[in-house]
Amino acid sequence: MGEAAKVERPARTVWLARAAIGCGVAAVLVLAAGAGLRGALVVAVGVAALVLMAVGGWWALSRRGPLRWLGALLAVVAPAAAVALYVGAGTWPWVLGSVALWAVGLWLARTALRSARRTREMPEREVDAPRKPVLIMNPRSGGGKVEKFQLAERARELGAQVVLLDPDAHQDVVELAERAVADGADLLGVAGGDGTQALVAQVAARHGLPFLVVSAGTRNHFALDLGLDRTDPARCLDALTDGVELRVDLGEVAGRAFVNNVSFGTYAEIVQNPEYRDAKATTILAMLPDLLVGYAGAQLSAEAGGERLERPQAVLVSNNPYDAGDLLDPGRRSRMDRGRLGVLGVKVDGAAQAADLALRGTSAEAVTVLVGREVLVTADVASIPVAVDGEALELDVPVRCVIRPGALRVRVPRDRPGTVAPAPALKWSRLAHLASGRTEENGGAR
Repeated sequence: MGEAAKVERPARTVWLARAAIGCGVAAVLVLAAGAGLRGALVVAVGVAALVLMAVGGWWALSRRGPLRWLGALLAVVAPAAAVALYVGAGTWPWVLGSVALWAVGLWLARTALRSARRTREMPEREVDAPRKPVLIMNPRSGGGKVEKFQLAERARELGAQVVLLDPDAHQDVVELAERAVADGADLLGVAGGDGTQALVAQVAARHGLPFLVVSAGTRNHFALDLGLDRTDPARCLDALTDGVELRVDLGEVAGRAFVNNVSFGTYAEIVQNPEYRDAKATTILAMLPDLLVGYAGAQLSAEAGGERLERPQAVLVSNNPYDAGDLLDPGRRSRMDRGRLGVLGVKVDGAAQAADLALRGTSAEAVTVLVGREVLVTADVASIPVAVDGEALELDVPVRCVIRPGALRVRVPRDRPGTVAPAPALKWSRLAHLASGRTEENGGAR
C-alpha cells in the first residue's frame, strides 16, 4: 500500500529561503525609511518607467518612420526620467539600496527554489572506447574554434579519423557520414553548429551508432543541454577514451532531424531572407513591422496534445520542453529524454501585451505553452518558411513534428560540467513554505 513519505528539508535550502524573504522585507523597509509616505510614489514611478520602456521597445520594433524613432526615444527617456526624479527628490540612495536588496533577494530565492527542486540526471551507461571513430569538423564554425583549440590534431592523437569540411565548397555532410559508416565507423561525431550536428545525428541514429558532440559552434545549445564544456571544446574529445553514454530523444520535422528546435512564423520568415546572414540587425528591423503588425506572413495554427493555437506570430517547437522558469533563465533543457515536444506560441496584439511579455516572460498572456508527442502546424498557404536548428528551409503544409524517444546514443565525457537544475517560477508562497522548515510529504510505496 502507498503511504506518505516525509522528506527533510536541507538546512541550506531553509536558510536561503529565509535570507531571500529577509532581503525582500529589508528592501521595503529601506524604501519606507528613506522615502516615507513617498515610497508608494517611488514604486509607481519605477513601474511606470518599466511599462513605458516596454511600450517604446514595441513601437521601435513594430513601426517604421517617426513612430519607430519615438519608441526608441521613449525606451531610453523613461528610465532616465525616473532616475532624474529620484535624484531630484533626494530618494536615490534609498531607491538604489532597495533595488540592490531586492536583486540579492531574487537571486537567493532562485537559488533556494532550485536547490529544493528534486531533479534526476539522465541515466548514464558504461561503454567501451570506440575502435574506429570518425569526426566531421567545420573549420568556420564558432569563428574558427576547430583551429583555435587544435581539435583536429587532438582528435587524431586519440585515434579518431577527422574529415575537415572545405570552407569554400559545398559538401553534403549526410553523404560524408554515410560513407564513414560504410567504411566501418563505429562512432560519428561533429565539431560544428547545431544544424550540422542534427544532420549527422540522424545518420548515427539510423545506424544505431553512438554520436559525439564537440562544442565548436557559436551557441552550442545542444552541447549545453548535454552538460558539456562550451568554453573548451577539446574537453568533449575526452569521451573517445573515457566516456559514458546517454540515451536522448531526437526531434523530426518532415523527416528531417533536429536536436534543438524548429521555428515557424516571425523568426523563420526573417532567417529565410538572403540578406539575413550578412546583415542580421538591419534585416530584422526592416522585416519586423510587417511581421508583427497585421502580420504579413502566413497565417499559422498549431496543434499539440489535443490543444490548438490559432494565428500565432511565432511558434517554437523544441526537442523536449524548455525549463522556462523566468526570463533570467530561459532556453535550458535539464532533461532530453522525456519523450515530448515542447511548444511555445507567441501572439502579441499591441503595446500592452508587449509590456506584459517584457515583465512576465513565459507567464504573459501573449505566450501559450503546450507539450505533446506530435505537433501539426498548418497555414493558409501551400508552403511556409521553417528554421530547423537555425537553418532556413521551405516546407509543404501541413508540417508534422514528432519525437523519437531514446533514438540517439550520445557519447559524453565522464568528467564534464553537467546540467544546471532549472529554476522554477518564483512563487513567494512556495518560498515561505521552504523558509518555514516544515518537512514535505511525498507519495511513497511500502
